[in-house]
Amino acid sequence: MFIKVTRRGPNRYVQLVEAYRDASTGRPKQRTIASLGRIDQLNTELNSVIAGLQRVTGQTPAALAPATPPVLSFEAARDFGDVYTLTELWNALGFDGLRGVFHHTRHRIDVEALIRVMVFNRLCDPDSKLGVLRWLETVALPGTSLESIDHQHLLRAMDALVDHKAEVDNVMASLLRPLVDQDLAMVFYDMTTIRAAGLSEQEGDLRHYGMAKVGVVERQVMLGVVQTSEGLPLYHEVFDGNTAEVTTIKGVIEKIVARFPIKRVIAVADRGLLSTENLADLQEIVLPGGNKLEFILAVPGRRYGDFVELLEPFHTKQCLPAKEEILGEAAWNKLRLIIAHDPQVSLDAGAKRDKRINELKAQADLWVGKLNDQDAGKKKPGRKLSDGGARAKFYREVCEAHLARIVKVNLKSELFTYDIDERALKHAKMMDGKLLLVTNAPDFTPEEVIKRYRSLADIERGFRVMKSEIEIGPIYHRLPDRIHAHATISFMALILYRVMRSRLRDSNTKISPERALDKLRRIQHQVVKVNDLEPIAALSSINHEHAEILQALTIKKPTLPAQLTLL
Repeated sequence: MFIKVTRRGPNRYVQLVEAYRDASTGRPKQRTIASLGRIDQLNTELNSVIAGLQRVTGQTPAALAPATPPVLSFEAARDFGDVYTLTELWNALGFDGLRGVFHHTRHRIDVEALIRVMVFNRLCDPDSKLGVLRWLETVALPGTSLESIDHQHLLRAMDALVDHKAEVDNVMASLLRPLVDQDLAMVFYDMTTIRAAGLSEQEGDLRHYGMAKVGVVERQVMLGVVQTSEGLPLYHEVFDGNTAEVTTIKGVIEKIVARFPIKRVIAVADRGLLSTENLADLQEIVLPGGNKLEFILAVPGRRYGDFVELLEPFHTKQCLPAKEEILGEAAWNKLRLIIAHDPQVSLDAGAKRDKRINELKAQADLWVGKLNDQDAGKKKPGRKLSDGGARAKFYREVCEAHLARIVKVNLKSELFTYDIDERALKHAKMMDGKLLLVTNAPDFTPEEVIKRYRSLADIERGFRVMKSEIEIGPIYHRLPDRIHAHATISFMALILYRVMRSRLRDSNTKISPERALDKLRRIQHQVVKVNDLEPIAALSSINHEHAEILQALTIKKPTLPAQLTLL
């Protein structure tokens, strides 16, 4: 016997049915033993029938049976929201095209997946390659099974990245090309130093001692990065740690022009490139299309003295009476010299310098008075002061204040003496609040030149991102190929970071990419097992803030086949 539900019109009825076989024909049939009534009208009476049948059969009625809570077992929760977002972005931009590069290679490992893991680690929790393995134990990468990978797999993937550099570069160029302005590419090129660890020497070693950006000599490699005015990274290259910037720019620009079908390239660079030799080299660079390389270069502060005579009439007539920022232009060595003067910055800089000079004067007068008293035989508390000691201390303080051109300390005199160079002080006041740019771009107004140069700060922020959020350095790899691979992985991470930043900005979301990933990381992946049933995978709830970030990044909400409401 069994329970059967039948339908008559709009109503459904519950029946107790018996199955039997017709004695004459042998065919199976059914007959209704009892009709228990309409389903929507059944109440506790049916429960009484069920309980009665259980008593007849010797079973404990369900109403009297003790409630047994389900046995739940939870696996450790894993971060999901951040790696899910990066995976969606990775595929949407076209980085998954790397699968085709490594699909027919001799490598049996999933090279694209391993590279993706290392790139995501740079953005989520940057660590060493061994640290990547520890990080993998805390995340749930969607659509990726990497439980069996080890340190050697990561290193082999890095080797494959270098072995197929040309194909990888083509994939990256193809995914970046649609994002580049085809009519005018404002190319920003700059180099930075990346500290390298280790004392061993390798054949073709990239690690050399040089002057780092922080002002100390250390073992390092040089990293050159090209970006658009919108902050999109286009190209990177690693150079020896003692390479001069000007020797690299021609080759890098030529590679950019070959990869991206742009009509015009204007290199904007900071103060390190401006010298007579560098300017001559830059003006001789001819692009593949036959056009000359155009540039906008900042004049370093130490060179401002070369422009005193040129700037004096402009300063007297326009800068001194100015109440707000003004722009001007002059000719210098057959190039355009663009001048920007900010009166408020000038006042602040002058006041700061005057205050420091007065402090130095007061300190010098104090020491001179003590020296004179000592010469007169007057005893003073404390250690005795000498002219040489006072001179050394004073000179050190002048140098630390960057005033050695103005406050002249006589290092050859036996007595402690100094003087103020009024001419140098006048020149310094003239240069306060000024920005000087040299360019050969013929059609830009001074306002446009200044605007283009000030965008250069964005590439410097890119270097800060690579050194802080992505943590490209210090580099612990010894082999040159591994250093190149490490730089490429960090560069891919920078592309994802910049695209995230651009989308968050466009949606007026006042949140940084690192903060967005931190918040999305709280979307957790959990596996739960109820009693002896099959395990169930689920995600923690996605709140309104998560949804806003995903919408700003144009990423759909993550879903799994099963969701547990208790998570």
